[in-house]
Amino acid sequence: MSDSNYQNLLKQLQQTWHQTIPVSEFMQVAPLAFDGDTFEVSAPMEPNINLHNTMFAGSIYTLMTLTGWGMLWLQQKLAEQEGDIVLADANVRYIAPIDIQPVAKVCWPQVDLAKLAQGRRVKVRLEVELYCRDKLCASFSGLYVSMGN
Repeated sequence: MSDSNYQNLLKQLQQTWHQTIPVSEFMQVAPLAFDGDTFEVSAPMEPNINLHNTMFAGSIYTLMTLTGWGMLWLQQKLAEQEGDIVLADANVRYIAPIDIQPVAKVCWPQVDLAKLAQGRRVKVRLEVELYCRDKLCASFSGLYVSMGN
């Protein structure tokens, strides 16, 4: 797939987030990069700041949740599969305060999405890491379930 096709997918994803998950627009969550295997997302500090001038824990959790959700959405588009994605279980670890704009990163674990075409569900465990420059500030493990249509 070409870089421009990936960019179009990222625009579609951001529109989907803003239309179906309103907090993503308020937080200014934005996809940064996608190469088919790795996906990066960010959000600015300004709308996500707490009283300590660091990123609000709820914003961190939401950013990491959306990064995993977005990766599964992107993979479904690449596989030409449809499914309704939900987060079934998650665990976040806050490692260090975030005082600059972070980048959330996730890699695709090569899960087969073909069951979605049969109306079956697919479960995917995704590990998202949140970085401030090169420093790991949070880690997230989410179990996503997509229900085939």
